Amino acid sequence: MAEQEKPAKESPALAYHRLPKPGKLEIRATKPLANGRDLARAYSPGVAEASTAIHDDPSKASDYTARGNLVAVVSNGSAVLGLGNIGALASKPVMEGKAVLFKKFANIDCFDIEVDETDPEKLADIVCALEPTFGAINLEDIKAPDCFIVEKLCRERMNIPVFHDDQHGTAIVVGAAATNALRVAGKRFEDIKIVSTGGGAAGIACLDMLLKLGVKRENVWLCDIDGLVYEGRGNSTPQKDAYAQGKSAATLGDVIEGADLFLGLSGPGVLKPEHVEKMATCPIIFALANPTPEILPEDARAVASDAIIATGRSDFPNQVNNVLCFPFIFRGALDVGATEINDAMKIACIEGIAALARATTSAEAAAAYKGEQLSFGADYLIPKPFDPRLMGVVASAVAGAAIGTGVATKEMDVEAYKDRLDGSVFRSALIMRPVFEAASTAARKVVFAEGEDERVLRCAQATLEDLSEFPILIGRPDVIEARCERAGLKIRPGDFDVVNPNDDPRYRDYWNTYHGLMARRGVTPDIARAIMRTNSTAIASVMVAREEADSLICGTFGQYHWHLRYVTEVLSGTAEELHPIGALSMMILEDGPLFLADTHVHDQPTPEQIAETTIAAARHVRRFGVEPQIALLSRSQFGDQDCGTGRTMRGAMEILDSAPRDFVYEGEMHAATALNADNRQRIFPGSRLQQDANVLIFGMADAASGVRNILKYKANGLEVGPILMGMGNRAHIVTPTITARGLLNMTALAGTPVAQYG
Repeated sequence: MAEQEKPAKESPALAYHRLPKPGKLEIRATKPLANGRDLARAYSPGVAEASTAIHDDPSKASDYTARGNLVAVVSNGSAVLGLGNIGALASKPVMEGKAVLFKKFANIDCFDIEVDETDPEKLADIVCALEPTFGAINLEDIKAPDCFIVEKLCRERMNIPVFHDDQHGTAIVVGAAATNALRVAGKRFEDIKIVSTGGGAAGIACLDMLLKLGVKRENVWLCDIDGLVYEGRGNSTPQKDAYAQGKSAATLGDVIEGADLFLGLSGPGVLKPEHVEKMATCPIIFALANPTPEILPEDARAVASDAIIATGRSDFPNQVNNVLCFPFIFRGALDVGATEINDAMKIACIEGIAALARATTSAEAAAAYKGEQLSFGADYLIPKPFDPRLMGVVASAVAGAAIGTGVATKEMDVEAYKDRLDGSVFRSALIMRPVFEAASTAARKVVFAEGEDERVLRCAQATLEDLSEFPILIGRPDVIEARCERAGLKIRPGDFDVVNPNDDPRYRDYWNTYHGLMARRGVTPDIARAIMRTNSTAIASVMVAREEADSLICGTFGQYHWHLRYVTEVLSGTAEELHPIGALSMMILEDGPLFLADTHVHDQPTPEQIAETTIAAARHVRRFGVEPQIALLSRSQFGDQDCGTGRTMRGAMEILDSAPRDFVYEGEMHAATALNADNRQRIFPGSRLQQDANVLIFGMADAASGVRNILKYKANGLEVGPILMGMGNRAHIVTPTITARGLLNMTALAGTPVAQYG
């Protein structure tokens, strides 16, 4: 028997598509189906009520079904990017990928539908018949000119948005990139000459959009594989003929002279260096052919060093990527129940994308593209796809344009809508709103001990833009300035105060203050001087003690208790009522916030410390607009075990019960009892907790910290904190894993001028 042939080694891309289960999509139920009651509601007889309601009022389909958040990606596979006419079946991985992008970037559910039909009118019939299922249609990878016919027929016959992304998505992103490229070059749409290669769906749509942005028709020259499109040439399409120039044949080289913008959606190597030499000064080159552009950036810059270049590739700056557009334009259109996507909505999308690139880069985008220069300019014309601000900025702009042009079927407050979208992306946004509002009522000075850290610098930028707090950074001014420059931040020393440990005129005052506080605790003048040169947490604490700052934030590196030592020594020494009570962490989970304490301060707290932590936690939880429901946790449950934490928690309950409290608390109990009403009813029917606990108090820091990290890394929990309770809001110690947005949240907390929250 012949030896069996070994299978060829599978590529990583193929393995990605095959494992752990084939494909990139699955369907999951959004409602429980665990018993007969659920079944009766999900299907017969309960489903009849939903069907009847929709029959009586078709608009109710968005209330009782997934239709209002469901998009179809439809293709016949006749023009798949980079692959050509591969047919409907082979296009399925591409369409599945598009569906995944909808979900990832805009939380839109999507079905990919591959249709084996090449007749454009029949394909339009099929798409139109899908209207009862979907809230919008995304046409994809259909060859020109068929795509024009299909979209036109569907738009005429359907009462939901129909959007051919290859045309309009590309046009929108090109429009945004061109808007900013002209700003960098100091030119205007109405003055520029454009030469374009490629008269397909994307190329024609881009030219149409550039005309709407102000380009003059007589300044556009279109070339295809046969050269210049001119009047009476033949071998053309009506869409190309709309851009015919002159009455005689010409080549790209003949018409490129003096061009301000080259727009390439054709093939590799079409634009030669000698063509670029003929273009205007500061030429704008959009070489968007994939995978090989019309000209490589280095070849263009070899003959025009001032060229501004965009491509379709992610390994060069300025990638023109439709993912900047389509998820968010559909998000806005669906949420206002738009009947179409019109020009005003597209232009609003362009303006939103372009404006976002000119704003300071988000910390999240910087983290996703670490090492890249993300500062507005010739190499950064459009934002990166992983910039989370795209959702709020673009979708709300689109929604506002839909409402303004009368194609929306739902009214909404666009600003409130943007806040909701930001809250869906930045999960801390909604729960932090009361804190940010409170922080905006007073201008407090917040000193950052680790002022050279890029996260701190990004936080300082956001603080100056979004809050009334004034940042003070401890660090070397030249290092801070260089890191601001590298990170693409607009701020520089001078926009904020800097304390330079190496050379600050207040150095003598600081070490004298520190020595005065610590002289009877073994600190000599020499030690005080050394600490004020090297220990930024001690410096920040002294600044707060001297009332040169209202609060400090430290802890982006180093151990928590190391920082706590200096904060406690200095600030507790200046006010007898100040002492660390405990650390409170808010974990934002899918079903809402859950507060944990004490995660850092007391390793094995006493009953008195537990009671004090509970009282302080109740105060802090209310800062977020949440009414505290507090559970004191132990492996003992209502006295059933004589263990250490059980005794501690029972002692704490006695202290809490000794005086009236304005919050609900209960203990000692298991976490499963605190978080489940059925368990409480079964084990302790008379429990004070009438709702599931939203604050968990632990008897050991190890347990609290362990749960905190499990929720963070295994349950996708987002932490706000830890909040240092008991220090009069004068100090907060974060952890080294904190993000720039986490620091901004802590700055807002530190900026709240209410001592009772301490």
